[in-house]
Amino acid sequence: MVVARGVPDSAAVLVPHAPVGVSAARHRLAGDLDARGIAGDVVDDAVLILSELLSNALRHARALPSGNVRAAWWVRPDGLLAIEVTDGGSSTRPRQASPSLSAHGGRGLSIIGTLAADWGVRGTPDEVTVWALVPIKPRGDDRLWDEFDLDTVDPLD
Repeated sequence: MVVARGVPDSAAVLVPHAPVGVSAARHRLAGDLDARGIAGDVVDDAVLILSELLSNALRHARALPSGNVRAAWWVRPDGLLAIEVTDGGSSTRPRQASPSLSAHGGRGLSIIGTLAADWGVRGTPDEVTVWALVPIKPRGDDRLWDEFDLDTVDPLD
């Protein structure tokens, strides 16, 4: 069960310290961002970031005293979407890894580092928050071809 609290420009959900809550939190984030008119590619990136943060918290950290992990997001005045996941901490701090090509995991924070404008970790021994900032844009501003001047592109032959 996911317990939610929402206000116009922010939301927080308590996710059970088990994989069952990740999907519900992702759907809630996607719905909130879509309702705000945020571009689809930004919504996709934000959902992937939230999924990675929650998965890492569930895999590597303890639950909060409530038995949950807290996910929150809000739009900052500077046009960045803040996404954060707070857990009960672990014996190590989250850090970006360099897994081998054959490794089955260890790429989550690298993915976040690629998609987010910035990310980091803050907290105490009893509570750790991993956060990411994603630039947002309204729907309709995601025109890929506007970035290219096709008259200056060399032919392939």
